[in-house]
Amino acid sequence: MTLQGKKIVLGITGSIAAYKAAYLCRALIKKGAEVQAVITPAGKEFITPVTLSALTHKPVVGEFFTANDGTWHSHVDLGLWADLMLIAPATATSIGKMANGIADNMLVTTYLSMKAPVFVAPAMDLDMYAHPSTQANLDKLKSYGNRIIEPATGFLASALEGKGRMEEPDAIVEVIEAFFENRNQLTKKKILITAGPTYEKLDPVRYIGNYSSGKMGFALAEVCAEKGADVILVSGPVQSKVHHPRIRRIDVESADEMYETAMKHFPQMNVAILSAAVADYKPAQFSVNKLKRNDKEALTLNLVANPDIAASLGKIKRENQLLCGFALETENEFSNAEGKLKKKNLDFIVLNSLRDEGAGFQLDTNKISIIAANGEKTDFPVKSKKEVAEDIVNAVLSCQTGKVD
Repeated sequence: MTLQGKKIVLGITGSIAAYKAAYLCRALIKKGAEVQAVITPAGKEFITPVTLSALTHKPVVGEFFTANDGTWHSHVDLGLWADLMLIAPATATSIGKMANGIADNMLVTTYLSMKAPVFVAPAMDLDMYAHPSTQANLDKLKSYGNRIIEPATGFLASALEGKGRMEEPDAIVEVIEAFFENRNQLTKKKILITAGPTYEKLDPVRYIGNYSSGKMGFALAEVCAEKGADVILVSGPVQSKVHHPRIRRIDVESADEMYETAMKHFPQMNVAILSAAVADYKPAQFSVNKLKRNDKEALTLNLVANPDIAASLGKIKRENQLLCGFALETENEFSNAEGKLKKKNLDFIVLNSLRDEGAGFQLDTNKISIIAANGEKTDFPVKSKKEVAEDIVNAVLSCQTGKVD
């Protein structure tokens, strides 16, 4: 009974794979879950509410109100009730509506009101699944924090074979079980994360900065919060947004501001993950007026070093705290990263090289190696930054586990 007491909203859309929802209901309930089915009008053409109600022991929600007596079905209440929402099967149409906020049925309205994590199991023909619009909508859902259970490759209703077949119910249940097993690994832990670039002002309109988007740090914050941690996210100027309620975002601009904020909060933290691309230097002087162009003379900038946030936190780190740094290198990657690891008193360091395809600033993917203080190295392939964040948080959990367990 690994899902004992868990409340799951099962969303069913208009796909031939809707018959698998019956098996999903039974498997989830056998594991101890309480299941509430929500179905689209098209979904009723493939599986009847009577079947679903018999399996879940609950009336199936398919309309905003009951036609004969006007009883209102509250999507808001469902969003607050659930521990998890699973949409299986999810058609291309429903995925598009969810991605773009088209709330014209009870299922999408419930999704938009959902406070719990959402899992989506696509089901469609291979060409529909591969179409750029479908992939763009799935990317949107991922960016909102939803988890996609990738479809399998196999025989499809069109008599073709390819990727698009909804994953089998038992495999979906395993994904849900694993999620709940991992969810509370960082409960009651406090984690500080830095993200994005810093901007060092030259004058009122110009600055020294870098190309960091903050995507890696924001993905780390979401994963830590999902696993139960209370997260303070110190972010430089980026467009990324936070979604989880356990993330407290503090916006800063300069390296000095990030340093002061990190130093203030670190003593209360269990873990700090320093993924921000902090400017190493800042102008020695700030010009209160805009610097004027002079075609006859070169502009010379005098720069001074910014405070080293990682090294400063490493100096005050207590035995029961864990400190993770990042290294972005273009040459001598491992030796440079190992030098930073020792110099800054880190427990481990995450290395990415700009020479690796799929790694670097502003991408949705990353390729990392993790180097521990004991010299152990682990290399990872190119993954989405959400998946990379999972790998890094797993390293937090396994690195000197006494500090975070």
